[in-house]
Amino acid sequence: VTDSDHEEPSYLVERMANVRRKEGRTVEASSLKSKIITWEPSEEFIKNNHVINTPVQTMYIMGDLGPYGKLGQREYENVLCTIKVDGNGVITVKPDFTGTKGPYRIELDGEKREVWEYSIENASAQVQPEEEEREQRVFRELYGRHRDYLNGLVGSDFEMPLPGTLRLFVNGEIVSAQGYEYDNLYVHFFLELPDQWSSSPFQQLSGVTQTCATKAVGWDNVAYFCYPFTVEMFYTQEDEDSLPQWPVLYFEVLSLDFWQRYRVEGYGSLVLPTCPGVHMLTIPTWRPVGLGPVAEMRRFFIGGSPELEDLTYIRIPSTFKVGSAAE
Repeated sequence: VTDSDHEEPSYLVERMANVRRKEGRTVEASSLKSKIITWEPSEEFIKNNHVINTPVQTMYIMGDLGPYGKLGQREYENVLCTIKVDGNGVITVKPDFTGTKGPYRIELDGEKREVWEYSIENASAQVQPEEEEREQRVFRELYGRHRDYLNGLVGSDFEMPLPGTLRLFVNGEIVSAQGYEYDNLYVHFFLELPDQWSSSPFQQLSGVTQTCATKAVGWDNVAYFCYPFTVEMFYTQEDEDSLPQWPVLYFEVLSLDFWQRYRVEGYGSLVLPTCPGVHMLTIPTWRPVGLGPVAEMRRFFIGGSPELEDLTYIRIPSTFKVGSAAE
């Protein structure tokens, strides 16, 4: 540390002397890449780096297959069997016990081209029934503790639906909107629950996405919202013969101009899918258009356009009642 000839290194100095110091020179990208990435890994490299590395003890059963008078030479040694024991007590024998498959063959490349056959048999005594039962009991206790541990992680705070009640979860996402006339789009949506359907008092059945500027993708201008929403509903069955009317999602696409005035760009509806799974759905929309160029000029300069007072008129009005028609 100093220039003194009689200085004795301290404990810290001795430890720091073995620490690899960072060199001042720069490392080329090619050499650095070759150290980090192995472009042509071998099978042994893949096995050692892509599996859980547990401590393993390995024993080899070798066979000296050399001719008489040349025993003990390395080129005549062959591995007959490999036995591995890991830290969990699992014994692996490779190749497996012979059984009914017939003996294994080893062909030697020599003058005589000798062929050796050998078999591997399990010479251990069979497990007594009481020991096997004790082992199975230990396994059952272990699996039981593991099951209790997993149940403790998951918890038991699940509300079971009442008998005769259907519980429906919808995890949806409004991904994008495209093909509209103006920029800065946002979507207002709400869910209509038919008769015999209900939801939690704290459940929101409507929402509004963020305002999104469009991006030119091909021939269309696309606004990417990626707006997720979650809805939970209940259906109570009153008549076994009647099929339920399925909930409907209504959409209203609007645009925002420079003066923060909104314009209606389109209306659309979607009946929720009746089968579970992942569904990618495209909803066509429409809007009422006034007659003549004056309506479009008013829409451009003032921002007003024909709108629906009741959004259920997008599909079937909520006030519509099925009745008999008189001739």
